[in-house]
Amino acid sequence: MSSNGTSSPTNDRASNVLGGPLQTCSMDPKTGFFRDGCCNTGPRDRGNHTVCAVMTEAFLRFTQSCGNDLSTPRPEFDFPGLEPGDRWCLCASRWQEAHEAGIAPPVVLEATHEKALSVVDRAALKAHATEN
Repeated sequence: MSSNGTSSPTNDRASNVLGGPLQTCSMDPKTGFFRDGCCNTGPRDRGNHTVCAVMTEAFLRFTQSCGNDLSTPRPEFDFPGLEPGDRWCLCASRWQEAHEAGIAPPVVLEATHEKALSVVDRAALKAHATEN
């Protein structure tokens, strides 16, 4: 059971954007809608938190300017705040906005859920791929 009171789907059934099994994005900080370290999703994940991205200073400034401050710790939500280099499961639409603005963070394809493709083009993700 996650901190948001929902159970996580199992990774052995989730696929990444390359068609393989979904890999862990980050356990430190623990990421994902279900806070299971993976970019799993489900019906309650209205934000489609499926893109495993490596934070950059430029992206953190961008998302803060859009009203989503990912840098500031929020202990009441057990959120440590992110720093450049941290991996985090982003909303696919926010990643797409950053891509259109020319400041999309790098993506770990093996840890990016296939549901991201409902919002983001596979070629755009591949163009921003980083090593797993």
